This record gives sequence, C-alpha cells and structure tokens, in this order.
Amino acid sequence: MKLAKSMTRYEELLEVAVDLFAANGYAGTSIRDIANTTGHSVSNVYHYFENKEALWLAILEYSVKGLPEELREAASIEGPPLMRFGELVRAHLEASNRHHREIRIFFIEEERLSAKGKRINMQTQKAIFDVYMEQLSLLETAGVIQGRSLRVLAFNVLGNINWYLRWHNRVPDMTTRDIHSEIIGYVLGGIAGQLPEGTM
Repeated sequence: MKLAKSMTRYEELLEVAVDLFAANGYAGTSIRDIANTTGHSVSNVYHYFENKEALWLAILEYSVKGLPEELREAASIEGPPLMRFGELVRAHLEASNRHHREIRIFFIEEERLSAKGKRINMQTQKAIFDVYMEQLSLLETAGVIQGRSLRVLAFNVLGNINWYLRWHNRVPDMTTRDIHSEIIGYVLGGIAGQLPEGTM
C-alpha cells in the first residue's frame, strides 16, 4: 500500500487500519499488525488511540457517521420529488464508492463490530433509513407512489445499494458513472413504474 506523503500520522494509522480490518476483520487485526504495517512502534499507535476499539470507532467517525446528513443534503435540492430521490440515491452510491472499504466493514460485515460499535452503527443505519423514508413519504404525497409499503420500498432501495457495495467490482466493462446510472434507473423505475424524462 502506498501512503501519501502529506498524510498526518493519525490519518496514516486510520488508512492502514481500514485496510487491515477490511482484509482480516476486527478480531484478526492487532495493534501490533497496524504498527508493523506503518513502521511505527506499538506505543506510537497508543499515543493516538487508547485501544483498538477507539481506532475502530475513529474510522466510523471519519467515514460513515456523517453519511445521513450528506444524504439529507443531496435530497434537499430544488426539483420534483422523484428527481430529488434520484439525487439521494446518486449521493449514496458516490459515498459508497469513496468509502467502499469502511462502509463495507460497518454495514455488511457488521458481525465484526464490538457491542459499542454495533450500537453506533445501528444508529447510523437507522438515520439513513429515516432519510429514505422521509423522501418516500414525499413521493407518496406527490402521488408518485400509491398503495405500496414505504418500508418495503426503502429496504429494496437499500438492498440495491448493498448489492453495489458487494459486487461493483464484478462489472469491469462499465464505468462507475454508468453503473450508478443503471442502479438509479432501476430504483426509480421500480418506485414510479416508469422513468420521468431527464432522470438519468
């Protein structure tokens, strides 16, 4: 792994820890592993993080915890509700692309989390779910969705995004932008029954 020269020691430790946690899991990664990979002493890691749990939670804070607010902001643009929902999904996919390893750790490989990490993770996931429910309620009010369970729709949309987290690198003949457009089109078509002009 090549680390940027401009990285602070704190950022370097986070970056290495993300790689090791993603590859080996929480239980399979030790503070010594992180120290050895960075070329620093174990005591140097403890200078920045009280323990492995603190390092793990710092990764959550650094990458995933702000996602609900980022999604809420993306969905607050001017325009029809279905277009706003498309921007919400696009922002979620782009965040998933930027923080692929971290989001995969926290949202897909949740069993690796400590009890405290699971609690914080569940709070974050609930906040994300609430953003989708808010936007689906607006679609229902606008008459785009009729007689369908909003909770089931929200779970289906998030299921598509989880598919992307698991399998995005299995589509090597498509650009990231094209994959995002395909997923957004599929989601909006499934919600509205047809795509409004200009949504892609």
